[in-house]
Amino acid sequence: MTETTGGDARAEVAAVLRAMAERDRRSVHLANSEDVAERLAWRRLTAEHGDRLAEIMDEFGWPSVAAVGEEAATGAWIVAQHADRDLGVQRRALALLERAVERGEDSAYRLAFLRDRVLVNEGRPQVYGTQIADVRDGAPVPWPCVDPDPARVDERRAEVGIAPFAEYTARHAPGRSG
Repeated sequence: MTETTGGDARAEVAAVLRAMAERDRRSVHLANSEDVAERLAWRRLTAEHGDRLAEIMDEFGWPSVAAVGEEAATGAWIVAQHADRDLGVQRRALALLERAVERGEDSAYRLAFLRDRVLVNEGRPQVYGTQIADVRDGAPVPWPCVDPDPARVDERRAEVGIAPFAEYTARHAPGRSG
């Protein structure tokens, strides 16, 4: 979004993004449901959200923190992350977010997660180890990384404000409460 984008338009886009993020948060548990109808509902929601994000990007560019605020920008990022069935939307969001980060208008943290998501969805190794392929013996296993050395992956993670892999995954381990 540019400086010339009107305040009313920015506020409206911000409200839409916050609402999509809330629907996503309430529904994400459906993504891996054993119930086919629930998984289909998740797919429909993420497709709808991806389409709406594409429209927002067409009209305004990337809805950065500087343009729409932290909460709405996080919503845009979540929608892009979950638009797995539309790699075009994810690639475009990645390119726009990258430019926003270069201008100091958004977060390198978000950029790292989206970059990894796109790489994994393209069948390529990820850079920051943010995308989990599986859980084995209760431990999250990342999709392959460009650099298989965990110490170097953790160095890259630190550069963009992501906790070390072991610390990050311990917070999200299956069965962990609170």
